[in-house]
Amino acid sequence: MQLYSLLGEGPIDYMEVDAIQRGLHDRVAALDAADTLLAWEAKDTYTAGRRTKPQDIPDHSIPVIPMDRGGSVTYHGPGQLVIYPIVKVRPPKDVVAFVRATEAAIIRVLDTSFGLRACAIEGRSGVWFRDGGLDKKVCAIGMKFADDATMHGLALNVSTDLAKFGTIVPCGLADAGVTSMAEQGVEASLDEVARALAPELSRQYRQFQRPERVENYGSAA
Repeated sequence: MQLYSLLGEGPIDYMEVDAIQRGLHDRVAALDAADTLLAWEAKDTYTAGRRTKPQDIPDHSIPVIPMDRGGSVTYHGPGQLVIYPIVKVRPPKDVVAFVRATEAAIIRVLDTSFGLRACAIEGRSGVWFRDGGLDKKVCAIGMKFADDATMHGLALNVSTDLAKFGTIVPCGLADAGVTSMAEQGVEASLDEVARALAPELSRQYRQFQRPERVENYGSAA
């Protein structure tokens, strides 16, 4: 599985990368391209998944882009690592299992590479910290399958400006908060985190790949 990183370009317009993702997804779904982890950083953007409710966006002056992924509304912006796993999966398709594997990869890497003890919470997608009884999400996950290939993915707050989440109800969870690796005491670059995550994501996703598609982790410019 290859890592295709756009992180060297700095924050990018959301819809520009969405077009790249969809073109790559079409090629992966058609078996014309390798399974890929697309890593990038967004300019300030709010996106709304299929589960978004009107009350999740109380500030209607904020432009919000509707997207065809799971989950509710979230923020993307500088300091946040976005990775889209684009994987041709074998049957039976199981998006919940794919999300659980993604959570497991992130939790393991936060622990082994950065010394952070994050967790999964039953009934809530993503990766979390328990902070004095308040659940705080560090990584949002929203995915879908189309033509037996995955789309969208994870958004990990590395050094994100958490105030940008203040004008929405992040992921539709009014009883939870958000956090970042920086708020938890770890300073790291997006590229450093992406290169730590990529091998573990690749390892976790092998169980979903078609046998002929399983290959060693590599990198691409």
